[in-house]
Amino acid sequence: MSAVKFVFVTGGVSSSLGKGIISASLAKLLQARGYRVTIQKLDPYINVDPGTLNPYEHGECYVTNDGAETDLDLGHYERFLNVPTSQANNVTTGRIYQTVINKEREGAYLGKTVQVIPHITDEIKRRIKLLGETDEYDIVITEIGGTVGDIESLPFVESVRQLIWEMGNNCCVIHLTLLPYLNVTGELKTKPTQHSVKTMLEYGVQPDILVCRSEKHIGSDLKRKIALFCNVNVNAVIEAVDASSIYEVPLHMLKEQLDKVVLNKLKLPYKQEPELEAWKDFLGRLKHPVSEVNIALIGKYIELKDAYKSIAEAFIHAGVANECKVNLDWIHSEKINEENVAERLRKASGILVAPGFGDRGIEGKISAIRYARENKIPFLGICLGMQCAVVEFARNVLGLKDAHSSEMNKDTKNPVIDLMQGQKNISAKGGTMRLGEYPCTLAKGSKVAQAYGKTKISERHRHRYEFNNKYLKKFEDAGMSATGIYPNENLVEIVEVKNHPWFVGVQFHPEYKSTVENPHPLFVRFVKAASEYQKG
Repeated sequence: MSAVKFVFVTGGVSSSLGKGIISASLAKLLQARGYRVTIQKLDPYINVDPGTLNPYEHGECYVTNDGAETDLDLGHYERFLNVPTSQANNVTTGRIYQTVINKEREGAYLGKTVQVIPHITDEIKRRIKLLGETDEYDIVITEIGGTVGDIESLPFVESVRQLIWEMGNNCCVIHLTLLPYLNVTGELKTKPTQHSVKTMLEYGVQPDILVCRSEKHIGSDLKRKIALFCNVNVNAVIEAVDASSIYEVPLHMLKEQLDKVVLNKLKLPYKQEPELEAWKDFLGRLKHPVSEVNIALIGKYIELKDAYKSIAEAFIHAGVANECKVNLDWIHSEKINEENVAERLRKASGILVAPGFGDRGIEGKISAIRYARENKIPFLGICLGMQCAVVEFARNVLGLKDAHSSEMNKDTKNPVIDLMQGQKNISAKGGTMRLGEYPCTLAKGSKVAQAYGKTKISERHRHRYEFNNKYLKKFEDAGMSATGIYPNENLVEIVEVKNHPWFVGVQFHPEYKSTVENPHPLFVRFVKAASEYQKG
């Protein structure tokens, strides 16, 4: 355990300052120096996981290979590091309390009074140390959600205080704060940062490094002032000016020498200069695209774009791979119907119908899919988007006018999408879907097999409903083929429409596996098809 170093990232002044991006950027720099790094997220809300949270509340629910429903920041971790995360990388207050209460019910505490200190904090510390016990990592970065001063985050901050006391130089605390800019006076204000650090000190935690978010550059005088008031070295006051892309942040942090300051604090050698040529090449192509392509992204949570965060990032990766800029037209599915679909989608060279749950906006999605199919516009449907493609084809090609998913209409006579057999006796909502990575066999010669360059793949899932195999022959005969199958149970994972330039629906979530280093092949091929359509 003593060989593993721990970095804690806290936030002050305001939420949504970018703790996840700073954590991922630091991890990328340390990884580029030759260290084995992972990141975990501690979330202060009492939900056991984000799986039952409305996307309007929490944004996207990200799914790991081992089936954990997690915070969307884990997506950033994977996209930056190109290393899979797991159940251990996301812990909520709800999960902490659930574990402690279960142990109390089992008699594990031998009748003692169960208290926040030591029982809750001990469980938090155990979870933090868990990743360090695997012998897979040199450095574990722990991002603590929320804002210091929130009542919910107090047990986490207290746990950090205890760990610093126990581990000494094996720990480092980074505090991310905001320096607001006042247009009236034309100056950056440090007082909110001072108060935020003061709150940390009241909890017994002295930040080692301050990362200051700002609209403007921070001068050396301001850095000295912050250092003096907050008990940190001047070189440990790190400027984090707003960037045009999150992928620029690692290079900004490199310029500010955040990685060196952290390594010095942890008494670790620099090892080597960061190897970031591939990252810089990615950024260069991101900033200087050769062409542009317009793609419509259709969903029902469009008001909060974080609900489709991984999809948006996968399009950035795929755009760079195709040397083009992907212009996303975010369209609410409730605002599409048969009368306006042609006008609303006339500029689209590709149409993606996003995942989701429930019947709100379903008919708009189906109208958009019909427009894509009949007008030969490249189409990609993900999870519910794939299911809507099946419903649309059943209604308008097979002539089954009442065809639907039994999720939306339990009384439909043609449930072409139906509840999976293994889900029929499940009543609990949290963590009970088909979750995580499953294998899939692709049909030789199919568009998806050409995209992947192989016929054996594995992808991540999050769903309860599946293609109804009773209708498979009718679909195949009419021109919609099942080109991806989960071999263990013969479940349809992918459908394609014949005589169409690129019409693909997938039951899984390819966006979860797209990274800077490995853009997802389905998104890459979809963007390529959309570009070719636009040129044509």
